[in-house]
Amino acid sequence: MSLPPDLQLDTLAVRAGQERSQFNEHAEALYLTSSFVFESAAQAAARFAGEEEGNVYSRFSNPTVTVFQERLAALEGAEGCVATASGMAAILALVMGLLKAGDHIVASQGLFGATIQLLTNILPRFGIQTTLVPQTDAAAWAAAVRPETKLLFAETPSNPLTEVADIRALAQIAHAHGALLAVDNCFCTPVLQRPLDLGADLVVHSATKYLDGQGRVLGGAVCGRKALTDEVLKFLRTAGPSLAPFNAWVLLKGLETLKIRMMAQSAAALELATWLEAHPGVARVFYPGLPSHPQHALAMAQQKTGGAIVSFEVKGGRAEAWKVVDACKLLSITANLGDTKTTLTHPASTTHGRISPEARAAAGVSEGLLRVAVGLEAVADLQADLDRGLSGR
Repeated sequence: MSLPPDLQLDTLAVRAGQERSQFNEHAEALYLTSSFVFESAAQAAARFAGEEEGNVYSRFSNPTVTVFQERLAALEGAEGCVATASGMAAILALVMGLLKAGDHIVASQGLFGATIQLLTNILPRFGIQTTLVPQTDAAAWAAAVRPETKLLFAETPSNPLTEVADIRALAQIAHAHGALLAVDNCFCTPVLQRPLDLGADLVVHSATKYLDGQGRVLGGAVCGRKALTDEVLKFLRTAGPSLAPFNAWVLLKGLETLKIRMMAQSAAALELATWLEAHPGVARVFYPGLPSHPQHALAMAQQKTGGAIVSFEVKGGRAEAWKVVDACKLLSITANLGDTKTTLTHPASTTHGRISPEARAAAGVSEGLLRVAVGLEAVADLQADLDRGLSGR
């Protein structure tokens, strides 16, 4: 569909990318097909050779997936987007599509546990090494760069401590050394933060989280300059970590309400974080929207709100933290996030349970830490649920 130029994000989230079929449907069509028929042998050859645009095989080209890719690219202000089967598949596709054996990555030590596992335990088997540095120390990032460094990888805000990286500063470091900067924008989404506008080269998403918004399907994406996403697509075409058309269709429905959800959940998160900070059972709260957050000023400069993730340390360590979890009757005890239903997890024994105690300590993931992904319930009900465990009732 031909759309007017300079549309706002709210409009793009609902309209971008759609191409109606001959039936002129209003909602996006769901194309559940593994392959596509060609008009002739010549057309089949041209499609396979990339000489003619058009769908070939749903492992790497499907109309429903294409709509999702184009819509997310529009929201991020990107030239291209490659959708993948999950957020971790997006990170893998990015690295395998753009790096090779002998290359080096500098990444935050505060990354999601599975990302740390991928970078430090799996990629070295293929000759790609990673140095982990403190998320908020730009000088440490610069000092870790080597001649063979090809990628800086940050997740901001980080999971679960919501540490905020200075995207502009990291972009300058990367580009000064001929490297790329990739930013995992899962926590903020393009509603709250657009890393490409701040100098990043690539944006990674676990679409499973806020882009879906209701905990229904898995998905991921890599957005950026077309020259870069085309290289990622080459890996996906051959290796096949593909997004299913049905999942793409569900994610498209999620994008339509993304801004409404992100703003409402962020407002609720700030209210909950303020309450937790004053609670006698809480040692410390990690939330970028609070003035007490170490990177509060930076967060407010590059994000629209503090986001919907609140982490806090319970006094008494793991035993007391688990009491809070077990006392909850409303919050869902699950490691997923981005849902309309508020979720609660103990990172040290779940999302970061597979990394070493030393790596957890370096990332600041203590035994008393809990992470709340705030949903759309009444905040007073969330407070009452957490207070049962925090107050020992």
